[in-house]
Amino acid sequence: MVQCLMIQLDLQNPFGAPVYFEETLPSTMDVSRVLAARGEPHGTVIAADFQEKGRGRIPGRPWKMDKGVSLSFTLFFAFKDFFAIPRALTLRTGLAISLAIEDFAPSLAARVQVKWPNDIMVDSKKVAGILTEGDGKNVFIGIGVNVGQKEFPEALRGKAVSIFQALGDQEIPERFDLLEKILKHLYLELNNAAPPWRSSLEARLYRKGEMIRFIDGAAESGRVVEGLLSGIGRDGELLIKPDGEKDPRAFVTGELDVY
Repeated sequence: MVQCLMIQLDLQNPFGAPVYFEETLPSTMDVSRVLAARGEPHGTVIAADFQEKGRGRIPGRPWKMDKGVSLSFTLFFAFKDFFAIPRALTLRTGLAISLAIEDFAPSLAARVQVKWPNDIMVDSKKVAGILTEGDGKNVFIGIGVNVGQKEFPEALRGKAVSIFQALGDQEIPERFDLLEKILKHLYLELNNAAPPWRSSLEARLYRKGEMIRFIDGAAESGRVVEGLLSGIGRDGELLIKPDGEKDPRAFVTGELDVY
């Protein structure tokens, strides 16, 4: 399947690797692992119009997409070893996506934020999500962006938004232009050609400086922390100053309870 139906897109990839495309796949994440195993280079991308089994970070929350209007892809990085993997890679990917969206749709500047740990928001609604998986020294980053959807199912209308909707139903560029911009910004971010990531991220960190409710650990853990969202730690951990405490605490897993 991978060899027979996949085509290579004529897109600029600053990582110097191919950008593959197939109309329908079970999962770009799974196909990316096949590409890595067969020796494709660092920075290779596989995109699809539709994923039959797209998955999200939390089990039971699959990535929903509309064929032909969403942007869905996985890229993989083959690092020298585990210790060469950049710190806070998922968050820095989110930063790159947020900057790329603003390049793609300049009128959205100042409206795009990064929600810890793996979502991109426009006006408090989710416009994109990231799923990062690792396999030793290889890292697979799945990205889904709501680009041209005109509407969402009723259950998602208060939570999700597309770039098209956020622009007030204006014409938008070709969605693969956004893919090129994401790759450009991520390349700059990971090759030290962008401003320091923590300060850039904190400037667009969703709910920073606000009182929040946070679920520590797994979604069903029941460990609720309420307090002030203070910022991001040096390794990407979320810093929260709980009610009644003087200093922020660092959290490495969990989720903001915003819906």
